[in-house]
Formats: sequence, structure tokens, C-alpha cells
Amino acid sequence: MLGKEGDGRMVEKKLSEDHKSGVSRREMLKISAIAGAGIAVGASGLASILDVTDKANAKKIQVNDSRIPFYGKHQAGIITPQQTYMYIASFNLDTDEKSEVIALFQQWTKFADLISNGHTFKNSDNHLLPPDDTGEATGLGASRLTVTFGVGPTFFKKGGKDRYGIAHKKPKHLKEIPHMAHDSLDSSYCGGDVVLQVCADDQQVAFHGIRNFIRLATGTASIKWLEEGFIQAPKNETPRNLFGFKDGTANKEHFSKEGYNNVVWAAKDEPEWMQNGSYLGYRKIQMLIEIWDRSSLQDQEDTFGRKKASGAAYGKKHEFDPVNVKKMPADAHVRLAKETGQQIHRRAYSYTLGMDSKTGTVNAGLLFICFTQNPEKQMIPMLKVLGEKDALNEYTKHIGSAMFACPGGLKQGMYFGQTILE
Repeated sequence: MLGKEGDGRMVEKKLSEDHKSGVSRREMLKISAIAGAGIAVGASGLASILDVTDKANAKKIQVNDSRIPFYGKHQAGIITPQQTYMYIASFNLDTDEKSEVIALFQQWTKFADLISNGHTFKNSDNHLLPPDDTGEATGLGASRLTVTFGVGPTFFKKGGKDRYGIAHKKPKHLKEIPHMAHDSLDSSYCGGDVVLQVCADDQQVAFHGIRNFIRLATGTASIKWLEEGFIQAPKNETPRNLFGFKDGTANKEHFSKEGYNNVVWAAKDEPEWMQNGSYLGYRKIQMLIEIWDRSSLQDQEDTFGRKKASGAAYGKKHEFDPVNVKKMPADAHVRLAKETGQQIHRRAYSYTLGMDSKTGTVNAGLLFICFTQNPEKQMIPMLKVLGEKDALNEYTKHIGSAMFACPGGLKQGMYFGQTILE
């Protein structure tokens, strides 16, 4: 039943007052109900209400122009506090010409500098040519974007061939990760000559970055694999993975300049170009979440050796209390990792890829990314132990694997890989 015209005007007046702070259609309906009457459909009544609500419904874009310096001693995106979204792409170089690789890396560097500062390529005035920038991030700001560049073992030598005359510059610990027990690796998710990791707090900003890196590579490099990840947590709290457990608690153990020097940054006996750099270890881990979701809370906590809600290790009350491995089951994930006596810097992201058409289950998991000074000492022994004994193996499947060396940071005027190629 339609209300009286006077009641309609009362509603309009209330909406106009609330419009200063913004009002949604749902809020408009609540106001109408409170007024005790419907909306008067007069010559001007409905039009004015729709005008108010449409304007209120047009939310302002929250531009995040927070910037993380692109140039510096170390590359950004390694010990940088995690952003919400991440794209990581592995490329194969399609040329044997060093000059073409240099030209690509120079273009990539120029673009990385631009987007790290919230800018994009300026398009030419020739409307008959494709735009120089795809444009979807225009006006969105930098959103704490970072770009991290690395090279794989095949960048230095591929198929027994030293394509660019740089085999002698290969760093000490850069090699393919060995096959581990319980691995179900798919070659299409493994390896690559070059890697780019793009992270930002706005997904569209991050995607714009990786999309244009791929576009700029046309004719010189091709995508081997591309992954998209996300992570979120309340302020000052450790983020949780898709199993609901906190992921990255142990990072706090080396949260200091000395700790990063011992755990993350390359040792002094590495090649000069690797100084202030780090090794990026990558594993794509599919989570069998339907099986996990049918497991009891006790089984889930026994699998990790931590309490799910608090993140505290068994026998402790708080997340960051020192771990006592003897309180955990012998095959608990945390216990096995701690017993190796090694530390790594975790920077993992979750992923979802819809439904698995073969099994009818949700295709989701973890893009495990870590940075280490010496992966042969820190990461690989840990993977071996976990592959053989980890209770988590019942709920996961490792399907991707790669290792890359990330050079030290750039000074202005330099380009990605310059100290390797020149």
C-alpha cells in the first residue's frame, strides 16, 4: 500500500540529511520501514529519492598511493611486509641474443619504476597504434606495489648451452630443487629462466603490473607459468592459510637486521651481483580441503602441532612463545621443521582456482614462497624431512617447484640483471 505524500516527503528529507555521510539502498528501505509508510510515487517524489540513493550508492574509489621505494640496497618484495595480493610469473627466454635480453630487462625496469610510483606509460597521440599502457590501473595509486626480479638455473646454462656467456657467474646455491617424497610435480608449474613477483594491496594494480610485464616480453620471452595469490589478516597479526592456521609465525625469530643478514641475504662468498640479494624458493601446494574439513579439530591441531585459534605451540599459551617440540606429535609439521634447526623467511600466499573438473573438488592451496641465504642448507633439508614424515602430507599435494636467485637492489640508472649481463 502506498503511503501518503506527506510521509514520502518525510522520507526524502531524512535521506537528504543522511546523504552527507552516504546512504545505501538497503538503508533507504530501512528508513522507509521506520517511517511506517511506503514511498510516494509522485511526479517528483520517486525521481528525487532515486537521485539521492544513486549518488549515495556511487562509492568513492579509495586510492592507496602508499609507495615502497623501487631503488635501494635490497630488492623490495623480499622482507617487505606482505601486501594483500600477489602475482608471480615464470618466463622462458626465446632468444639467444644477449642484446635482446638486455633490451627487455631495460623495458621491464623502466616499467617497474613507473608502477612502483603509481604511474603508467604515457600513450602516444597516434590512435592507429595500440596504447603503450593497458590502462586499468590509471588513477588507482601505487598501493604499496613491489616488483621482485630473479633468475633461474637455466638463465645461465640451458640444454648444455651457455647462451649469454654468463655461466661462470652462476651463484653457488642456484639449482633445481630435487624431487621430494610425496611430490606430484607437473612440469608446467616448475622452473623457468626468469621470475617476476608483483605484489600490491590492490588486486587491479598488481594485475596491471604483471599483465604489462607479459606484454612487454612479447617476442623475447614467453610465460612458463603464472600464479595469483592473496592473503589477509587483522592489523599486526599473522595471516592464516586456507587450513585456518597462522602462516609465518616463525618469521619473528629473525626480525632484525642481524637476523635478516643471517637468514635472508646472500653470503659474502657469493658473486658480486648476488650481494644484498637472496634465493627465492617456490612450491605450489594443492590443499585437499574437503578431506581437511572432515577432520576433527584435534586431528588438525596434531597435524600442525599448534592450536588453531591462538597459534600457540603445544604446551604454550601464546603464538610467539618458544616452541617445545617434545610436546608435539612426532610427525607434527612444526616439530619436524623446528628439528632441522634451520630458519627461512616465509612469504606465502593462498590461491583458489575454481573446481577441479576431474575430481569435482575445490582447487585451492598455498603458493609457498620463501627467501633464504643458502637454500641447500636451510630449505632443501627441511623439504626432505617434511616430504618423508610430515602428517600434513595426508592433506596436501606438491605440484609445482622452482628456485631463483634474486640479485641485490638497483641504483637509479641500472636495469634488472645488469651486473650479470655486463
